[in-house]
Amino acid sequence: MFRTLRRALCVAAALLLPLAGVQSARADAAAEAAGAGYWHTSGRQILDAAGQPVRIAGINWFGFETANHVVHGLWARDYKSMIDQMRSLGYNTIRMPYSDDILKPGTMPDSISHDGKNTDLRGLTSLQVLDKIVAYAGQSGLKIVLDRHRPDAAGQSALWYTASVPESTWITNLKALATRYKGDSTVVGIDLHNEPHDPACWGCGDTSRDWRLAAQRAGNAVLSVNPELLIMVEGVQSFDGTNGWWGGNLMGVAQYPVQLDVPNRLVYSAHDYATSVAQQSWFTDPSFPANMPGIWDKYWGYVFKQNIAPVWLGEFGTTLQPAVDQKWLAELVKYLRSTSAYGADGFHWTFWSWNPNSGDTGGILKDDWQTVDTAKDAYLAPIKAPGFGTGTPGPGPGGPGGPGDPTPTCTAAYTVGSDWGGGFNAEVKVTNTGTLPLKSWKVTWTWSGSQKVTTMWNATHTQTGATVTAVNAAHNGSVAAGGSASFGFGGTPGGGGAPSVSCSAT
Repeated sequence: MFRTLRRALCVAAALLLPLAGVQSARADAAAEAAGAGYWHTSGRQILDAAGQPVRIAGINWFGFETANHVVHGLWARDYKSMIDQMRSLGYNTIRMPYSDDILKPGTMPDSISHDGKNTDLRGLTSLQVLDKIVAYAGQSGLKIVLDRHRPDAAGQSALWYTASVPESTWITNLKALATRYKGDSTVVGIDLHNEPHDPACWGCGDTSRDWRLAAQRAGNAVLSVNPELLIMVEGVQSFDGTNGWWGGNLMGVAQYPVQLDVPNRLVYSAHDYATSVAQQSWFTDPSFPANMPGIWDKYWGYVFKQNIAPVWLGEFGTTLQPAVDQKWLAELVKYLRSTSAYGADGFHWTFWSWNPNSGDTGGILKDDWQTVDTAKDAYLAPIKAPGFGTGTPGPGPGGPGGPGDPTPTCTAAYTVGSDWGGGFNAEVKVTNTGTLPLKSWKVTWTWSGSQKVTTMWNATHTQTGATVTAVNAAHNGSVAAGGSASFGFGGTPGGGGAPSVSCSAT
């Protein structure tokens, strides 16, 4: 809804289960991670190419929709290190906002540092940089949803078209992107337009304002050139006199569903925010936060609960500063359904945002573009989900566990990120060095001094004396061959340096 400040400034469970297909005693077993290939829908679930349910548990990384014409933060870091960190934190999908400006011939990115980083992006157009990000994300086991966020870098639009960017240009550009990444299942879907709002309507029949009809026209155009893509359709602001967040009102779906020419490709999307973005009446209800599940059911949750279609919460975020926002986020995470209890049978989501420079929400990263806001990230831990496969070959003859098969192996690297004397932060990267996918891993080290772990994220730990044992979290225990996972922690006192670490896996 009232998003001027954030937009002015700125404007991410199926386990890695082997699919053994042994045709003979000497045949190679095919092991493919969940999430492989293009996806489709079945009722309220999203399924991969093999029919396994998957969960989008991701992050928004914005910038291509701004005057920089490229994701933000590349002035501070290499894009590959950003994607590696997203993956290590347990995010498996990137929602990538863009504006139609990047499809203009010769559009070049701004504010990329090539000083020892991003060297392979030098001289590339914005679209070519997007190609590089897509390629590395796919190599890393992440999926991407492209989000047509704005018609141009100047700002958001209530409708899907403007005087300077007509509907014909919108559809032409959607088709161009769908064609550009055809055959690359890293790009798994397209969010047709960000946050339609008044005067946009749903089901009113006025072709100049009816977002539902426009979404059908655009979605079918995309599917005409790439029928494998998921089509993400956001809500509107108002329906039948009931007002909500921009893009967050899907009440009209029950009476006026989107109808696409290709079945099982439709995902409905909503946005939801806390008071750091705008005040809403439900935040001051005496029953808050117990009233929130009913609010979410009314606006968008019923679509999932009635098995109409999958629902993806494409944006939600907060600074976490007001206590009311903390209660809101805790209640929302519970509503979205934990991965440990429900697996992939839950709401899909991408948090806003990775970037720290979102004016009224902040990000998962702090202002240095490196340090993780561990308090904010920790709220999301219950709904994170495993990453997706990258096509790594599976185990050798005999299938998993057969005679002569290798055993899972891993190594761990310990890096001190910051040390201020009284305390420190460190990260440990676990790498699968074998040919079998890991189901779980454990890292152990012994400090030479009196260091103690004070907090840990993306793993659980025990400490006896100076010896620490860290075990994977639910969302990052599965690691493909050649892949990696990371966890971080804070400790006290500082000055301890990096100890030797050992890694074991199953």
